[in-house]
Amino acid sequence: MADQARKDQIVEGLKQAYWMELEAAINFIACSINPDGVRAAEIKQSLAGDVVAEIGHAQAVAARIKELGGTVPGSQGFEPTQTSLQPPEDSTDIVSVIRGVIDVEGAVIELYNRVIALCDGVDYVTQDLCIRCLADEETHKVEFEGFLKEYETRG
Repeated sequence: MADQARKDQIVEGLKQAYWMELEAAINFIACSINPDGVRAAEIKQSLAGDVVAEIGHAQAVAARIKELGGTVPGSQGFEPTQTSLQPPEDSTDIVSVIRGVIDVEGAVIELYNRVIALCDGVDYVTQDLCIRCLADEETHKVEFEGFLKEYETRG
């Protein structure tokens, strides 16, 4: 592992990823239950399935934080940031849910890429973990971009 400053940056990046994954799980639960309408079922099902993946990412990231000598934060350290993925007032507004998922996945993809770059040449274990999480997030984002394309094409 490189100098302490680099290690601290990696741990801080992992803590940010931890919170983003947990917040996504919270919002995916809400958005997998609240929507109404004939076409909402597939979106709800996808989000419900992804809750487990998001929590799994958070657990893996938390374990790595501890392995690097950091402390996994508790709920009092949580500050929500995912404004685009809040359940819409109109429960049939599936497009805003889809766009929210794409936005949130894009943000965590950017973060994982930053942490991967920080780890390059100094922390291959964390880098590998982030690459695996990144792959899942990219797959999920592409799936929701496909949903958006369909909604925009068919109205």
